[in-house]
Amino acid sequence: MRLIPAKWTKVLLKYGPRWLLGVLITAAGVLYSLNIWESEAVARLDNLLAGERMKLEQPVLDPRIVIVDIDGQALTEFGRFPWSRNVQARLISQLTGHYQVKAVGYDISFPEPDTSSGYGVLEKLSSKELSDVPALKQKLEQLKPSLDYDGLFAAALKGQPVILGFNLSPDQVKGELPKPLFSERDLNGRELTAYNAPGFEANVPVLQRAAAGGGSFSVSTDPDGIVRSAYLIQQVGDNYYPSLSVATAGLYLGALAVKPLLTESVDQLSQSQLESGGYDALTILLPDHKQRVIPVGEAMSTVVQFRGTGGRAGGAFRYVSAADVLTGRAPVELLKGTAVLIGTTAPGLVDLRATPVKAEYPGVEIHANIIKSILDNRFKSRPYAAFVIEAGQILAIGLLLSFALAALSPLRSILLGVLVLAASFGLNYYEYTSLDLIYNLAMQLIVIASVFVLNVAWGYFFEVRKGQALVSRFGEYVAPELVAEMADDPEKYNMDGESRELTVLFVDVRGFTTISEGLTPRQLREYINLYLTAMSEDIRDSHRGTLDKYIGDAVMAFWGAPVAFPDHASRAVATSLLMQASARRLNEDFIARGWPPLKIGIGLNTGLMHVGDMGSKIRRAYTVMGDAVNLGSRLEGITKVYGVGIAVGEATRAAAPEYAYRELDLVRVKGKHEPVAIFEPIVLDKDVDPATRDELERWHAALAAVRMQQWDLAMQIIVKLQEIFPERSLYSLYTERITYYRAHPPGADWDGVTTFETK
Repeated sequence: MRLIPAKWTKVLLKYGPRWLLGVLITAAGVLYSLNIWESEAVARLDNLLAGERMKLEQPVLDPRIVIVDIDGQALTEFGRFPWSRNVQARLISQLTGHYQVKAVGYDISFPEPDTSSGYGVLEKLSSKELSDVPALKQKLEQLKPSLDYDGLFAAALKGQPVILGFNLSPDQVKGELPKPLFSERDLNGRELTAYNAPGFEANVPVLQRAAAGGGSFSVSTDPDGIVRSAYLIQQVGDNYYPSLSVATAGLYLGALAVKPLLTESVDQLSQSQLESGGYDALTILLPDHKQRVIPVGEAMSTVVQFRGTGGRAGGAFRYVSAADVLTGRAPVELLKGTAVLIGTTAPGLVDLRATPVKAEYPGVEIHANIIKSILDNRFKSRPYAAFVIEAGQILAIGLLLSFALAALSPLRSILLGVLVLAASFGLNYYEYTSLDLIYNLAMQLIVIASVFVLNVAWGYFFEVRKGQALVSRFGEYVAPELVAEMADDPEKYNMDGESRELTVLFVDVRGFTTISEGLTPRQLREYINLYLTAMSEDIRDSHRGTLDKYIGDAVMAFWGAPVAFPDHASRAVATSLLMQASARRLNEDFIARGWPPLKIGIGLNTGLMHVGDMGSKIRRAYTVMGDAVNLGSRLEGITKVYGVGIAVGEATRAAAPEYAYRELDLVRVKGKHEPVAIFEPIVLDKDVDPATRDELERWHAALAAVRMQQWDLAMQIIVKLQEIFPERSLYSLYTERITYYRAHPPGADWDGVTTFETK
């Protein structure tokens, strides 16, 4: 008794192994998301993607937060850093008095007394060596208030909205800490897990007591040295202190208190809350019973939302030089009512941190970003159930791709893979930007890529046969690199003849008979091999032309088949200019060897041609034929008549308009009744220098005069051009023609066409 129908047996045999491998890949992804197994590589990729995702959010300049920068300009105007406290006093007085800022946060500490005024030295002298000069001691007493820089700074801080920063230290205790937010006693026996520092480097007491408060500007880094999160509360001894950003934002908002928010029921605690002792948020209590609630993670930390790449040009915050504040040059409206952070970016003093968005990011902007999040009341956070949601997404996506990709055609597989990839990115970015939720994406992308690659690799063993067949059919006719591209989609190509608009090129060596007579057979072989190699490389490698054949010392090539290029004419013109440059380079080498000089002529034409596998039963070739091909060959031949290196037909000129051209003539070549305009390409039109453009304009004016039989005007222009460019044989050709036409007028019905009776 057959348990499985025959058609299902066939399906299982065909797709079953791929389905099984896809399910196994998906299962591995789900187990990782559920934290059943770990991978540092995947974690690093998640961190990398998080940084790139953060960069996608374009920064919008926030007028509420300004960074007063002690930059190079400030050091030039006010001396080297650290500045004397009297300068800092002036800075604070300017900010709080003249500019009326709402809050100031110092990303700088002042742990040592300022003795730069020299008062201490003078006082010592008045007590000892110069104690017999009573006037000195009396004068010092009068000067003491102005020379006590710490006192001046403290007086400027008194009663003003200024937060002084301090640094947590593992091995020293210096200065005086500000008043704590709360202590362990205030927690009523509840434990709050926060970063606990054994020491600190704070501010001298006279300054800290005068300031409105203090905050830690210490930042923590992940094991890879990158700052991704920041502690909002840090512990020293039994007391808890705010970060500089929390303290400054609280001052700006007029906070009444900053307290941890306790979850009522232990059953409601998330893992991060449990790690913080049951506190799931930090609250800033505001007047009128309002508050800012900041979600926290482990050890009372928050994810830093970096906006932009930092600095004056790449961030979301306006920078103002401290020099402009001290001198009053900065506009008042720029700073009035703002929260100011004072930091430094001066060379040698730069406080730079490695962040997900930039390897060297201004440290002061880390605090600015947190302040902005507090003011906006928007924080990025990772939900407790994130791992469950991530596992569910991986399961759904992995199973979909595992079963669908195995049955779809290559093109549809690519479309589905791209669609799922885009949807994953889009959903993740939407959750991040609109919902402020952080979900990891790396494993999801790995599962998508792995299942996709599995199916592509599996299918390759079947599709490669088609590619090998294509290589065997086209390999002897077209360039290998084009065959490789064609093998990616063999169904698009065949050897059948078809009519298509293409551009053909012919190149030939001038005076090859004379060259061959002047060289030994071995030298001639090396000469022609070097020449043909250079020309072939230019055709195939630079702009991907199809190398058709060698005809003695001539080379034939075309663009637009078998791989279609819409810009085939532009590619051909660019290649012809490159070939002339290669010929000049070869010529220098040949002359240095004592060989005859190399000079080549190139003809280009664009038009409808017949392309395909042509020939006899004995020998066939993939080539082009038609009137447009013949004209290209004729144009190569008549380059020597006009003394130019390249001649193109008017169809080529029209199809490659980005180049500047010199019109040579209207010609009627052998085998064609209709005349065609021929041109010499010079260079890309955007690269034409003024002298060349002037020459072309004058030449075209002369050519127009010739066609209107205004011989005197034409001769006058061309003679002047000959004087400037005596090497242009084209001008000599036309002076001879004008001389002939003067003696033998062509008549009123002359159409200005030059007829060539030979090939």
